Amino acid sequence: MSELSAVASVCTLRRSPSESSSDLIARQVLKNLAAHDVAGEVVRVLDYDVHPGVSTDEGDGDQWPILRQRILDAEIVLIATPTWLGHMSSVAQRLLERLDAELSETDEHGHPSTVGEVGLAAVVGNEDGAHKISADLFQALNDSGFTVPAQGCAYWNDHAMGSTHYKDLDQVATTTATLARNAAHMAHLLRTAQYPPHQ
Repeated sequence: MSELSAVASVCTLRRSPSESSSDLIARQVLKNLAAHDVAGEVVRVLDYDVHPGVSTDEGDGDQWPILRQRILDAEIVLIATPTWLGHMSSVAQRLLERLDAELSETDEHGHPSTVGEVGLAAVVGNEDGAHKISADLFQALNDSGFTVPAQGCAYWNDHAMGSTHYKDLDQVATTTATLARNAAHMAHLLRTAQYPPHQ
């Protein structure tokens, strides 16, 4: 069986090549996925001109179609976001808004185009909010057609008003390894046994 593929959509507010804790945790997830025969790539969403909107292509230079194709080509999709004011980044929110269009992009079985893909979350920040952010991400991913595996989120938050950043820590959370193992397992299952068609 050929290896699976994954794309990590990093929703930091910093363009490449700036350091980013969201980018770091995304790469750690991909490293763990590689141990389960999953080939991954990182895309930093802010490096692209993604227009606001809820269609697959907003025209006039909109670069969402480039990212959209990478997401559709992958079997595992990770959204990595920092925590801002207790919420996901505005970049992550825009990505979810653009994914909403997939509800209308159905296949021959009546499924949205993302059905059969595994959706994951990774959240970092030096303030609280990871549980709410992962809940919001998972609901949006589920609504869009993704399957969320058990323990499908890895996160780290510092204590309130803290000054420590994830990228400054010399560790990889064991939850990242669990996330990768469960995601690869689910993706293999979905590859061999897709959801039944709509009646």
